[in-house]
Amino acid sequence: MGIQLMGLAHAKQKLQRTLSGRIGNALAATSNVPKGHIAVYVGEGNRKRFVIPITYLNHPLFQDLLNRAEEEFGFNHPMGGLTIPCSEEYFISLTTLLNCS
Repeated sequence: MGIQLMGLAHAKQKLQRTLSGRIGNALAATSNVPKGHIAVYVGEGNRKRFVIPITYLNHPLFQDLLNRAEEEFGFNHPMGGLTIPCSEEYFISLTTLLNCS
């Protein structure tokens, strides 16, 4: 359990850095996000917005995506929110898997 909490804390820290300094864009990006969820932008070219449960951030497969996003974009995300550099098909497959587990 300690490892899972550390993973969630690490993911939250990444998100806080992503949104810091971008309050106007962050508020616009999160205005229609229910409590316990987060908006992310997915895609390699034309990005699509998805709203996912925050619990996904703790899963190792999702954390791998967060690490890839950090490597590609750093903490200056061009869409004003968390941008994940993978195909929509992969992201949908992953979230389907996480939803079933």
